[in-house]
This record gives sequence, C-alpha cells and structure tokens, in this order.
Amino acid sequence: MRKKIYPRDELTELLEARRCDVPVLRVVFTNGCFDLLHVGHLRYLWAARGLGDTLVVATNDDASLTRLKGPERPILKLQERLELLAGLACVDYVTWFDEDTPIPLLQALKPEVLVKGGNYTIEGVVGRREAESWGAQVLTIAPTEAQSSTHLIEKVLAACGASGAI
Repeated sequence: MRKKIYPRDELTELLEARRCDVPVLRVVFTNGCFDLLHVGHLRYLWAARGLGDTLVVATNDDASLTRLKGPERPILKLQERLELLAGLACVDYVTWFDEDTPIPLLQALKPEVLVKGGNYTIEGVVGRREAESWGAQVLTIAPTEAQSSTHLIEKVLAACGASGAI
C-alpha cells in the first residue's frame, strides 16, 4: 500500500508539489474524530472523494479529541484511527492536528473544497471563513443515515449494562 499518512508539514509540501504538476488539482479536505469508524463515515468519505481529485482526511490527535469529547475518549488511539482511514480506497492522504480546531491545518493546506457532514450547516463549518478567503468552496454532504460514534458507544454500553457482557 502506498504511503498515505503524513504530518502537516510533509503533506503541505506534497500537495504544493502535486499542484505544480497538476495545476487544476482539486483538493478536498474534511476532518473529524473518526473514533470508531462506521458505515456513515465510509459513505460520507466516498461522497467527499467525489467532489474533487484528491481527498485529505484530518483527525484530531488524542489530546484534542479528549478535550472535545471528554475524558473517556478516544476509544481508538490516533495511530489506529490514522491507519483505518488510510486503509480506505477513497482516502488519498491522512493527517492529524493537535489544536482544538483544524483551522491552522486548513490554512497550511489551502484545499479547494472544505466539506463536512450534513449535521453541520454551511455557516457552522469550522474554517469556513478562512477557506472562503482563498476561494475554496465550502459544502456539506447530507448524511445517509443517523449514525455516530457516540451513538454506537452508547449502544454498546447499554448492551453491556443489560446483560453484563457483549
């Protein structure tokens, strides 16, 4: 499998070089926690991939995810989440960020498209103003079904509580 996981600086250089080779390269960027990858993520990422030539997926590092979701998270450590995302055929590159928002990463990569799931409004997409400042398109993709990692975790915990085992 070709290398897909890159730290911010290396990915920034790689995309700059690709843009020199392919001047009309349309880079699509999305981000999320991806803590327990599920079919909703898969369908969303395939739809995002269809919006351009290259799909970059960024995930929060462990400390950032804990600040966002609470002390019991993440369920899967950063390296596991990166490897799972990199294993998807629709994903071209995977990276991570340690800030509370992906804005510094977005500013480094300057994608042509910023996309989030349909549970966001365009106005609520973090990084929208920054992306629009360099002419990027900001889009949302309607969810195919109501599913979330948090919902799956709650379902598993409820099943454990009811029977004592999974």
